[in-house]
Amino acid sequence: MCLAIPGEIVELDGEHATVDFGGTRSRVNTTFIPDLKEGDYVIVHVGYAIQKMTRDEADESLRLINEVLEGE
Repeated sequence: MCLAIPGEIVELDGEHATVDFGGTRSRVNTTFIPDLKEGDYVIVHVGYAIQKMTRDEADESLRLINEVLEGE
């Protein structure tokens, strides 16, 4: 199973960004999504930003992920 996690862009550097995942930061490739800016939310899979999303969408995704994890 693959899981893509939403995170907030806190810094941009060319085709890469530092993305915050609830306190854990990671360097992410942003090649697939043009026109990103700091404060945007993205879904990240294996080190690549694959989709831009709103803060509400990110919050809902994280809520659902946590709900599934709490149920196991």
